[in-house]
Amino acid sequence: MIYIARVRFVITFLVFSVICIQAVYAQSGIYPPISAKKNLTENPFSPDPLISYSWAVPKASDGLESYNLRPISWKTSTPEAFKMGEFKKNNVIVVQGKGSVCFDFGQTNAGWLEFESDDLMDSITMSISEYNEPAIVNSGALRPLKTMVPVKHGQTYRLELNPELYEGVRFGWINVHSHKQTWHIKNFRLICQVKPVNYQGSFSCSDSELTRIWYTGAYTVKLNLQKDYFGAILMERSDRHSWTGDAYPSQAASMVAFGNYDFVKANTINTADLNNGILSYSLYWVLSLIDYANYTGDLEFVQKYIDNACNKLNIAYQHFGKSPKLGFYGWDERLGAGFENPNIRESQYAYSMLTIRSWVEFAHLMKQIGRSDLAQKYTTYASEKFAEERKKKNWQNDFGLHASADAINTGLTTPKENALFYQRNYTDRVNRLSYSPFNEYFILGAMAKMQKYEEAISAVKDCWGGQIKYGGTTFFEVYRPSWNAILDKNDAPPNNQCGYTSLTHPWSAGVVKWLSEEVLGIKPMEPGFKVFEIVPHLGDTISYVNGSTPTLKGLIYASFNVKSGLTTLQIPKGTLAKRVAIPIGGNTVKALFLNGKPILNENGFKIKDGYINIDNLKPGKYEYKVVYKSVNKVVQVKSLPWSYPVNTFLQDSLTSGNWKGCYGKEGFILFNSFENKKHLEKLPLYVSSVKLKNENNVYLKLPADKRVLSDTLGRSGSFGAITTKDPNPTLQTITMDVEVRGAEHHQIALYFLDWDNKERRSAVELFDAKTLKLISPVQLIKNYQKGKYLIFNYSGSIRIRINHVRGENAAVSGIFFDESVRLSK
Repeated sequence: MIYIARVRFVITFLVFSVICIQAVYAQSGIYPPISAKKNLTENPFSPDPLISYSWAVPKASDGLESYNLRPISWKTSTPEAFKMGEFKKNNVIVVQGKGSVCFDFGQTNAGWLEFESDDLMDSITMSISEYNEPAIVNSGALRPLKTMVPVKHGQTYRLELNPELYEGVRFGWINVHSHKQTWHIKNFRLICQVKPVNYQGSFSCSDSELTRIWYTGAYTVKLNLQKDYFGAILMERSDRHSWTGDAYPSQAASMVAFGNYDFVKANTINTADLNNGILSYSLYWVLSLIDYANYTGDLEFVQKYIDNACNKLNIAYQHFGKSPKLGFYGWDERLGAGFENPNIRESQYAYSMLTIRSWVEFAHLMKQIGRSDLAQKYTTYASEKFAEERKKKNWQNDFGLHASADAINTGLTTPKENALFYQRNYTDRVNRLSYSPFNEYFILGAMAKMQKYEEAISAVKDCWGGQIKYGGTTFFEVYRPSWNAILDKNDAPPNNQCGYTSLTHPWSAGVVKWLSEEVLGIKPMEPGFKVFEIVPHLGDTISYVNGSTPTLKGLIYASFNVKSGLTTLQIPKGTLAKRVAIPIGGNTVKALFLNGKPILNENGFKIKDGYINIDNLKPGKYEYKVVYKSVNKVVQVKSLPWSYPVNTFLQDSLTSGNWKGCYGKEGFILFNSFENKKHLEKLPLYVSSVKLKNENNVYLKLPADKRVLSDTLGRSGSFGAITTKDPNPTLQTITMDVEVRGAEHHQIALYFLDWDNKERRSAVELFDAKTLKLISPVQLIKNYQKGKYLIFNYSGSIRIRINHVRGENAAVSGIFFDESVRLSK
């Protein structure tokens, strides 16, 4: 099989913007065509090709339906091999030789590739990917290489990578490996599957980036709505099933965007007895049940699952303070890097706080439905255990970002405690971001509770906005903003402790609910929105926001415009808006009008904390107009800098294996001597140890190769490398913990060698070994067939994480220690 991932494309791509959506049942025989009708306006902020379509009455019991997409652009590896002149008009490609064509469908989709040909004689394969190279995933997947010979059905050729057919597809390829005679590709298409669902919710604001984030998150969820369950991972990599904890923010976003409450109910039932072997996921299920109750008011359903929820909460009580085996808490280094070390102190603190939060919120729901016994029980649990935490000396100093977020989200912390947490964990732009958008959702919740909306909006733009800047049309499993500095748009991302990175991961969509509840401000106060509030938080930069939240009683709609002073509200029957807060942006109010009539202060409105507050709005439509006496100038908000303790790196591709005299004057480790199957190690006095984890040992015998490291006597060809354990799941990374005495600055040079030309690409991350905070932007090492050093200065103990990006694995051959010198690029 010839891989075309590294083909150097030589012609500029052609672009056409028409997306053909048509019935495909007769072509595919898999799913019936979409029954939706195009009756909505296009939305330029949504990546969803069906954004203007809606179904009459979509239900949870509906099966999957299908539609066609044609690519919006393409590139060929050999222009003379493919005659593309008729492709745009007639969807016909004339094949005249060997080569490859890469097609871009404009956004990630859940589908599979097909085309027709009545004269195909050549040997071909087809490929798909979420990024701009054919995808490769871990072992355990049915097809780890997302490239194979298509299956022939009459004159139709279909890429069949798994029994369900669909995968995550943004890019597709046709690869011609031999050529006998001219033949034709006809009706090349991506057949997409979709669960019928309508956009009942909406969001828009003056910051178009936030609007795009809302719709991208909604589309991410929509792609992962499967026939009978929620939360499938699009790119099949061996874990395509419902993950209970992942479903918590996923279902929350789904209810806000689509109002598909019957489907969320079905998935809550399906996952009621699952926790995927992860303790926190049981508690996220309880929070999902509470969310469902708050959004639907379906208390009869809640009653059926009270015993189930209590069992989960009681088990958490038994665990409290006993450092149980968590299984997993998050991919972030500070949470134990996924499955590597999930039981570290920060994760234990976070789990304890998540437990208290679950007791608090469940008790509140029980009080609302008349179960005062359970309300009292779990309120007592929460207050007692939180009091125990407070008694511990310097307990707040032990809580990092994630644990503090879970503590704040209990609602039990004081303003003084929040202020300390904020200063310790939320003022660093780099490290207030979690590695996974899943965990960042809880951090956003904490920022909102601390009233740090400007900072929270900045974090939303850094995390989710950064993914869109990368080229994402769905949100990812993990993400670091510094990827954008080392990757071109839609390049293959680093594969870290999460394994092969999913670029369509519904657990990342919690930001949809956060934007609707916190920026637009529509939030339930009693189950089913019987009583709710509308309190928008626009920060200093948003001048208007509008949108709707679906409820079973109808849409709640709100629109606020600080500049014009105009507010429009729609309150559905059977509900009460307990509080509506009209933002005035720091302006001085002269008068307020309701539906064209003036309202005097004594007749029902009051100004406090930058809002005109209106209480107890009954069902109906309202238009308020604020007239300003004076208008404040718009504040220019300055973003915090990206601050990294280690921010200067050099890459040396000239020294190759001749390290003596250049590197390692104070010490070194040469990995895997061929002769004695050991590392040759001479550590500086200030380095107490270098501990390796997850490495695979490789021994090489290349005596005449100057790229290979030689020993101190100049004998070459006897040292190998340590590599990642690709393609084993979650082992696409190596860690090196460098334990250092003192805090002086030193220099490290890492030597990378792609000795067998496997086109390796690797990424390097640096962490403070004590706090596990990220201390540098991610570095990309590529084209190291001739050997390449990555050089940087550091101080104190550090963790180096070397990640696979592409190629067979990530490989490093040596580490060299020197005195710190000024690095200049």
